[in-house]
Amino acid sequence: MNKSKFSLTKFIYTFIIIFLIWYAFTTSLQPAEIITGIIISLLVAYITVINFDCCDPILITPSHIIYFIKYFFVFLGALVKANFDVARRVINPNLPINPGIVSFETQLNNDFAKMVLANSITLTPGTLTVDVVDNKFYIHWIDVTTENPEDVYKEIAEPFEKVLLKIYG
Repeated sequence: MNKSKFSLTKFIYTFIIIFLIWYAFTTSLQPAEIITGIIISLLVAYITVINFDCCDPILITPSHIIYFIKYFFVFLGALVKANFDVARRVINPNLPINPGIVSFETQLNNDFAKMVLANSITLTPGTLTVDVVDNKFYIHWIDVTTENPEDVYKEIAEPFEKVLLKIYG
């Protein structure tokens, strides 16, 4: 097994995130809760940092926070639109369904950003990320309207990627 090397920066970054999640679930300032949260967060951060080496931490600036919020709303809008589209197809079986696999190239170079894009596409009803090979995404689409990679990109990935490029670009 190829173990990645320990990175103190990643460890501290991971610990802070895990501890904040711990605190969000407990919302207690009792000393026993805080100590337990610190111990568990340290342990989980250590195990995570030495076993998973998918991404480097990014420096979170105020502009990143704004783009994270923007990404949330872009995703939410795509989610609502896709849910209505799929619901329409379920309610009215006469609507066309033309399933198929389409592909497009991404401009993202960061593996974590590609994972976020792939998961965003998969979480949107009607599309499913089948595979990502280098910068090429393969998507199962419930109603293929085009197989032109540029048009597929514009229809499925462009709104997400515009914001992800600002965060991870």
